Amino acid sequence: MGSVNAIFIISAFVLGGLVILKRDSMAPHLRRWMAIVSIVLIAFAFFLIVYSFFTLGT
Repeated sequence: MGSVNAIFIISAFVLGGLVILKRDSMAPHLRRWMAIVSIVLIAFAFFLIVYSFFTLGT
């Protein structure tokens, strides 16, 4: 796994955690879009993790 992938994966999960922890202090409209973006980024990060495990031996 490259360092860029690792940085992206960590930042995607941190963003998801921040949205969960700060959901009460966010505006409702902003909270909805931040949640959608976080879900997309976390799903892509999970895909990168799985893809890196499949290409680990090659």
